Amino acid sequence: MATKTWHSLPEYQALRALMESGTTSKAAIRLGLSQSAVSRSIANLEARTGRILFERDGGRLRPTNEAAQLNRRLDPLFEALDRIDGPPEAAQETLRIVAPPTYAHRFLVHHIATFLKTNPHFYVSLEVSPSEDVIRGILEERFDLGLTGVELSRDGVKLTPYRTSSAVCAMASDHAFASRETIQPEDLDGQALIALTHRHARRAQLEKVLHGCRSTPHIVAEASTSFAAVDLAKEGLGLTIVNPFPVVQYRANDVVFRPFASQIEYRSYFVTPDHGPTPSIARAFMRHLRLHTATDPFSQKA
Repeated sequence: MATKTWHSLPEYQALRALMESGTTSKAAIRLGLSQSAVSRSIANLEARTGRILFERDGGRLRPTNEAAQLNRRLDPLFEALDRIDGPPEAAQETLRIVAPPTYAHRFLVHHIATFLKTNPHFYVSLEVSPSEDVIRGILEERFDLGLTGVELSRDGVKLTPYRTSSAVCAMASDHAFASRETIQPEDLDGQALIALTHRHARRAQLEKVLHGCRSTPHIVAEASTSFAAVDLAKEGLGLTIVNPFPVVQYRANDVVFRPFASQIEYRSYFVTPDHGPTPSIARAFMRHLRLHTATDPFSQKA
């Protein structure tokens, strides 16, 4: 039957103190013990392990290779003891964000990065989902904060206005309308148009505006996000009518935006649960966005 191994913390402490101080007198002072107690612990450890751990070198005790190896193996033990005896670790606060692609890609990514650089004790999880899933995710308490440009009022969800904006035409810099200050609905008659898909309520609103002035553009493509529609316009396929926020924040240098003379208006919202207080980390991120959202000529603070 194998002999059961036992361990003595005072012996391990004496080993480490003696290796770091070099003499039994200094090790004894460090541990608050007598020199004889330190010498006895080392002798017991050598007897128990069957190894010579220290050799005399002048007035000092020189640790052997066996002592160095044993001391390295003791590192996890003393690190664990430090964690037990030390101050409690601060819990890392997590912010779970959900947003549609137009908000998430580039715009939110940039602001999340700057938020975490100034708040390294926070942690952020970002989910990219359609606007309908943003509301559903908040209702199901899978997320703490959402962003959306769609008014989907539901019981249990609070919509806090963030930005307001009016419709714009986006187009490549060499488009025939790029030099105009404002685009009228009747100007679009016969023009190549990249439209948002019919699942967007704004598609029906745009069609009503165009029908009212007997303007019939030529729809060359459809896109499910403003992000994609603006990128298609940038490629020279035609122009598109979109909510400028937040696309203009990162597309102003390579796409031309012009006001579209219509009553189409947009609101961007923070989405939070309507029961109980909003988590402090969510409020902190909302403040961060409000403070650091760059100004642009097409949107304003709500």
